[in-house]
Amino acid sequence: MEQTIKKAVQDEYPEDFSWCYGCGRLNENGHHFRTGWDGDNTVTIYTPRPEHTALPGFVYGGLIASLIDCHGTGSASLALHRKNGHEPGDAVEPPRFVTGSLHVDFIKPTPHGVPLKAVGTVEEVHPKKWKVHTEVFAGGKVCAKGEVVAVVMPSTFYEK
Repeated sequence: MEQTIKKAVQDEYPEDFSWCYGCGRLNENGHHFRTGWDGDNTVTIYTPRPEHTALPGFVYGGLIASLIDCHGTGSASLALHRKNGHEPGDAVEPPRFVTGSLHVDFIKPTPHGVPLKAVGTVEEVHPKKWKVHTEVFAGGKVCAKGEVVAVVMPSTFYEK
């Protein structure tokens, strides 16, 4: 049975910032990654679509990088939201993060046709900078590892 994310941080983002190709719920062509808590770890579950093929039977690495990227920023948002005393569903807008850096290591070819599970551990580097270590599993085996340095979204992102 595939695990699901009941309360995702991306569900709480305001409409103005819900258009990300990876995790934006309002981007009809996007992936709609959803990140939530699983104990002290963060988790995102995603089943690649047929167009996410690199070679027959294997997932395109760019999708995996996108998964690690959005999982990282969503995880940082969850962690700071929790540090501030809130959880998804509290009717309090969570903080938004952008990617400061993204590093991906492809461990083994990722099989297509199975759900991917990104599991993250979060560490605070600075009040406005968080590091998220992510492992991506397919069929219970680690296929990729990554690290995202996520930065609280600067106020300049709000200017039009």
